[in-house]
Amino acid sequence: MTDSLAPAAGTITMYGADWCRDCRRTEALLTDLGVEWAKVDVEASAEAAAQAQAISGRTNIPVVVFPDGSHLVEPSDDAVRAALGL
Repeated sequence: MTDSLAPAAGTITMYGADWCRDCRRTEALLTDLGVEWAKVDVEASAEAAAQAQAISGRTNIPVVVFPDGSHLVEPSDDAVRAALGL
């Protein structure tokens, strides 16, 4: 996990904040699944918050962006697993 606006290619990117319960749940799931992912903290950067909103069209978090460019907003654990083909 990193905290960069430009994660490595092929990495899942999760835009979120430490205070967000859904973000913490999604972080734990991605970590437990052992997938490569990068966190972008929308509280630490107005640019990151704007980028998350531009991707999703909403202000809700987490925004999870997959390597293929698809994304989920406030996803359930089952939705994340399905997007990963698990």
